[in-house]
Amino acid sequence: MKWKLTGRFLGSVVTIVVIVGIVNTILLICLLFVHIDTEEESAENFSRQFSQYVDLKDNKPKVNEEGRESLRNNNAWIQFLNDKGQQVAAYYTPQKLKTVYTPAEIVQMYKYKEVDSETTVFVGEASNFSYFIGVKDRGIGRYVLSYNYDSLLKYINIILLLFLSVDIMIALVIGFLFGKKLTSPLHILIEGIQQLRDRRFKKMSIPKGVYEDVFRNMNELSVKLDQYEKERNQLDNMREEWISNISHDMKTPLSSILGYTELMRESAVDLTPQELDEYIAIINRQSIYMKDLLDDLNLTMRLRNQRLPIQFEEIDIVGFIREMTIELLNDSSFGDRQIEFEANVDKAIHQVDKKLLKRAIFNLIYNALVHNDENVVVKIKIDAIHQQSDTHTQITIADNGSGIPAKDLAQIFERYYRGTSTANTHGTGLGMAIARDIIHAHKSKLDLTSIENKGTTITILL
Repeated sequence: MKWKLTGRFLGSVVTIVVIVGIVNTILLICLLFVHIDTEEESAENFSRQFSQYVDLKDNKPKVNEEGRESLRNNNAWIQFLNDKGQQVAAYYTPQKLKTVYTPAEIVQMYKYKEVDSETTVFVGEASNFSYFIGVKDRGIGRYVLSYNYDSLLKYINIILLLFLSVDIMIALVIGFLFGKKLTSPLHILIEGIQQLRDRRFKKMSIPKGVYEDVFRNMNELSVKLDQYEKERNQLDNMREEWISNISHDMKTPLSSILGYTELMRESAVDLTPQELDEYIAIINRQSIYMKDLLDDLNLTMRLRNQRLPIQFEEIDIVGFIREMTIELLNDSSFGDRQIEFEANVDKAIHQVDKKLLKRAIFNLIYNALVHNDENVVVKIKIDAIHQQSDTHTQITIADNGSGIPAKDLAQIFERYYRGTSTANTHGTGLGMAIARDIIHAHKSKLDLTSIENKGTTITILL
């Protein structure tokens, strides 16, 4: 697998290099035969097109003012010759310039720098007269090349073959080294993925280069998967413990129901009406507890799966919670407890499900009362909170009880979690989870903060 990846990458690199080499060679050959606008060609064009500035006067060529200006700008001179090679007119020519030329001298004048080392001479024709234009510029030159086509093609073929061989060798060496360098991290990534598949979450060292982000993301994925694996194991343990607790809670009332029903059946004639009423009350209480337990299980599953229809209606939250506080104080179980109510707003209208919201708030208050001693003070406060352009209602339930240990805070709202900070283990262990799911079903926020031995504060933001 390792050499297979390296070979594939090497093949792609070599292919790209060969293609680029072929294209560059074709371009090089084309450039040898394509006309390029160099400075010399510009001077050549200037010389050949100069005839547009030449007029005839008395059968002699004359350069107009625009032409003379062009000569001065190009640091050039012009000499007109008749068909016998004799000068008939001249502008800005050097003093030692010849006035009569033989055909050989005309060719020599064009091919080589006969005037001086800085002047290049160009040839043109205007109005049946030939002319020399000399441009004084060190940057302009003319070279005469003689060659044989067969020999030139032979040398070009040898050079191309040499370049192609060298390019292929370079491509093979560089491609192998480059491919090996780039594919090495891939092997580490494949091994890392195999480790993740085998549930071995190990961080990899992050190399510098193009794969740096890939390795960093792989390490983040490994950390998250490790975290999820631990959370799943913890959740499984909590679920098993919860099931064990629920089974115990179910067995206890069932044992009472079975015991008292057998006692009533075997000793029905010997029981007094007072004993019979007492046994029936116990059976009824245990049956209600089992029913509540099953209802809690059903409710939490429906809330979690969003299958519980919510009946929204418009109510005043202030009056609603005030009535709940009064109901708590009238309950014989909590009548002697210290429950305080404070409303900093006169009215707060919201669309809520009264039955579900009452269940959630009661669960939170019961939790504060049941899991603390009898001297605990529970304060219920309602405030108006302004966030941006909206006004929200904040419900705060605070107590000065024993608080929640830091290790329990993260799982306090889990369905399968029952805290161990209190000796009171009676209950289904679903109250906090149900409260959280109901608040979230109302598109509201629920926050909990707690400090051991100082108390707990729960905030609901409607």
